[in-house]
Amino acid sequence: MRRTPLPPDALDSTDRAIINALQEGFPLLPRPFAAAGAALNLSEDSLISHLRHLREIGAITRFGPFFDAEAMGGAFCLCAMAVPEERFDAVVTLVNAHAEVAHNYERSHRLNMWFVLACETPDGIARVADRIEQETGLTVLRFPKLKEFFIGFRVAA
Repeated sequence: MRRTPLPPDALDSTDRAIINALQEGFPLLPRPFAAAGAALNLSEDSLISHLRHLREIGAITRFGPFFDAEAMGGAFCLCAMAVPEERFDAVVTLVNAHAEVAHNYERSHRLNMWFVLACETPDGIARVADRIEQETGLTVLRFPKLKEFFIGFRVAA
C-alpha cells in the first residue's frame, strides 16, 4: 500500500481538470457521470475511463462521497503511529482493514503513519484505536479535531 510520487507527466490536462472539477460536487442525477462528463466536454464512458485510470495509477485513492460524521452524531480523529520500517506494510494492512479508517498516509519521520478515524459515535474512536493498538502492539496517538478546516486539493491544469 506504499506509494511513490507520480512522475510529473503522469496526469494530462484532462486528468487535472477532472480532479479539480469533481471536488466541487457530483450531480445527483440518474446518469451522474454523463452530466459530470458533459461539464468537462467528455462522454460518460470517457469520464469513467479516466477515473478508473486515476485510481489504477494511484492519483486518487477513492472516488465517492465524503460524509460529515460529526453532523450525523459521529466523530473524526487524526491518529499517528511510529511503525518500525520492517513492519510498515503489515501494520498498514491491519490498520486499513478497519472500515473506520478514512485515509492513511506514510510520512518520513518518527511518526511515519498518519490516518483519520471516522466513527459512528464519539466512543467509537477509542474503541477502534484501542483495537488497532492490540492488533499491532503499537501506540496510536490521537489528535481530536479542535477546529474544522475546509481545504481543497488542486492540481495545475
